[in-house]
Formats: sequence, C-alpha cells, structure tokens
Amino acid sequence: MTAGVSEQPLIPQPSATVAALREAIAQIAPVALPAFTRELDRAADQARQGSDLAPLRRFVTQWSVYVQIQRHPRLAVRLRELEDMVAHGGTPHVRQAASEIGRILDEAHAALAATSS
Repeated sequence: MTAGVSEQPLIPQPSATVAALREAIAQIAPVALPAFTRELDRAADQARQGSDLAPLRRFVTQWSVYVQIQRHPRLAVRLRELEDMVAHGGTPHVRQAASEIGRILDEAHAALAATSS
C-alpha cells in the first residue's frame, strides 16, 4: 500500500460488518460517525424500498475502504491533501492528484480483497 512500510496500522482491519466498522470508526475517526450513521440509514431505507441488499453491500464496501485508509495516519493525511487539491482546482497538479487518489483507493480495495480471500 502507499502507506510507508514502517507505518503500522492503528488497528487491525475489522470484519466487513456494520458493528465492526462502527467500532473501528469510533476508535480511529470519531468525527466520521455522524456521516456513517446517515449513510447507513439511507442504505437501509434503499434496501427496504427495493427489497435488495445491494445498497447495504455498497455501504459496507465504502466504509471498509474508508477504514482501510484511515488505519494508516500518513496515508489518510495524504488522501485529505490530495482531495483538497482536487476540490480547490486551479493548480497544475489536479490531474496528478486525482490519479494518486485513484491509486490509493485501488490499493485499499486490493488490500481488502486480499484479506477476504
């Protein structure tokens, strides 16, 4: 992963369950708990309305990736820097920043896939 080899994760990657993810977020990024709860409620409502679990699966995947990144403080800081660069635009490095964001997300997805195999 883009995080330095010497950097140890703050916590182990939790299982891909709502309860485990909520607990992990409470530990490493408590400021994100309100967004987690809002998005969980929205996903649950969508799942109920459509009689389909896909919204809940997407929710768990999205928050698993978030935790995967946030467990590595330097990587999380770097991602926020890159997101700020892209959001404010106007810099000649926006395309490069967007590309690096894509790499970070791809690596987080790959790390999760490797742990679930």
